[in-house]
Amino acid sequence: MNTSPGPESDWRPSATLEVLKLRARLLERTRAFFSARGVLEVETPALSGAATTDPALASFATRYTGPRFPQGQTLYLHTSPEFPMKRLLAAGSGSIYQICKVFRDGEAGRQHNPEFTLLEWYRVSFDHHRLMDETGELVMDLLAPPLSLQPPERLTYREAFQRHAGLDPFAASADEFGQAARMHGISVSPELVSEQAPGAWLDLLLTHVVEPKLGQRRLTFIYDYPASQAALARIQPGNPPVAARFELYLNGIELANGFHELADVDEHRRRFERQLHARKTGKLPAVPMDERLLAALAHGLPDCAGVALGFDRLVMLACGARTINDVLTFPLERA
Repeated sequence: MNTSPGPESDWRPSATLEVLKLRARLLERTRAFFSARGVLEVETPALSGAATTDPALASFATRYTGPRFPQGQTLYLHTSPEFPMKRLLAAGSGSIYQICKVFRDGEAGRQHNPEFTLLEWYRVSFDHHRLMDETGELVMDLLAPPLSLQPPERLTYREAFQRHAGLDPFAASADEFGQAARMHGISVSPELVSEQAPGAWLDLLLTHVVEPKLGQRRLTFIYDYPASQAALARIQPGNPPVAARFELYLNGIELANGFHELADVDEHRRRFERQLHARKTGKLPAVPMDERLLAALAHGLPDCAGVALGFDRLVMLACGARTINDVLTFPLERA
């Protein structure tokens, strides 16, 4: 039974006029921030012949039939503008940013809408530590006022787990992971303890125990992620090796995800192939690899760091909204 309101009552926007005006001001200030730093605003296509291979993300697919493709061509709405922006970087664009709508199937909830606004930028000659500096400057500029925040803090992934989950994520045994979960009120059956892979334990404890405690009245950056969670970030050698990656939290909400970008085209292809294998194993839809991106990387990606920031969540924090619907004009239920 469909209990959502009908067209006669849900034609109005979800966000108030005051919130829409705040959103417009934050967009204006974001553009002023990058203009003052000489970062070029760009636009790239929302539709692509390739899709993200990441098994954690689901692309919307559509079908085009017409000139150039009379037999039809499957196209994918982007989950991020990352790949075409990297093609621009390889073509010599210099530092760039983009504010755009992105699309992720299967994502709806208090902090998720399948169509949302992403702010993504890339800084040539930056590493992820320098990009953390700039990300903190931008978010502090946009949120103060109205929020009064303490100075940002930085914790390694290991420090965050030791402080909030009471274990070392790189050294804990299956029994220790299970004990930590139960200690924090997560019900785990004994037979499941030995079956869970370390990555599954880390995801469970991060989302249910660590994340809710991050960024209380201050920006909190988490960095030095496990190498297994590098995505498309560089791997830094060490014991253990870690990913040159960071995430930003405020009031338990993840705001941004950044990398010191991987430039090695061969390693890129290997990671894409591993992701495609994981999709097949998990019985997820097969998707085409982005060969144009790989060709651009073969030409040469400049040393750079990039970050994607959820703009709707930023607006939520700025106005104290409880759900993402409160800062969108027409969310999924009213689109």
